[in-house]
Amino acid sequence: MPPGVAPTSRSSTPSPGPGTSPDPGEFGTPEEILRALADPARLAVAGLLATGPKRLEELAAALGASAQQVGRRLGRLTGAGIVAADGPGAGRTYRLVPEALRGAAREVGPPRDPGLALGAVFEDEEGVLRNYFRGGRLREIPARRSKRLVVLERLALEFEPGIRYPEREVNAALRRFHDDVAALRRYLVDEGYLSREGGRYWRTGGRVET
Repeated sequence: MPPGVAPTSRSSTPSPGPGTSPDPGEFGTPEEILRALADPARLAVAGLLATGPKRLEELAAALGASAQQVGRRLGRLTGAGIVAADGPGAGRTYRLVPEALRGAAREVGPPRDPGLALGAVFEDEEGVLRNYFRGGRLREIPARRSKRLVVLERLALEFEPGIRYPEREVNAALRRFHDDVAALRRYLVDEGYLSREGGRYWRTGGRVET
C-alpha cells in the first residue's frame, strides 16, 4: 500500500479500485485469465465490457443480477488483469483490457507462420513471406520496396485497428520478428500502416484479419 494511504475495511461487495490499464507485468498468467473467464457469469461481464466501458449499475441491469454479484465478478476479472476501473466512487466505470488477452494468446498460442492465412492473398506474396521468414522470425528487412511492403503488411496484422499502443508494446511485438525494431517501426509509419503521436501508435493501414 502506498505511504500515507489508510487501509479501508473490506465491504461485502468487492469493487476494484480506480486506475489506468495495468502494466504488462500486472496481467495474470494465461492460466489465471482462462480460469477467470471459464465461469459463464464472468464471461458475460467481459462480453459486455468488450462493447465499451460501463458502470456497475449498467452491468447489473444488463445482466439481471445484483450489484453485489456483479461486483464479485468484476473483482475476479480485475484480479486477473482482464478488467480495469477508472474514476472514483459512483462514477467509476469498468473496461476490458485487451492487452491482457493478447498477451495470454501470444504465450500459449503456436507461432504463426507467414502464408496465405496470415496476410498473403496472392501466390507471389506468399512466396515473399516464406522466403523472408524462418521459424517465425524475419531473416532480414527486404531492401526492395515491393518486397518490404509485403513484409510490412504481414507485420501490421500484429496490431488491431482501434487500439492505441505505447511504444514499448510496439517494440515487444516487432522484436518477436526482428531485432531492429526502430527500422521496422519507421517503415510501418512511413508506409502508412501505423500512425504515431505522443508516443502512441495505432493501425491506419493494411488488411484486417476476419
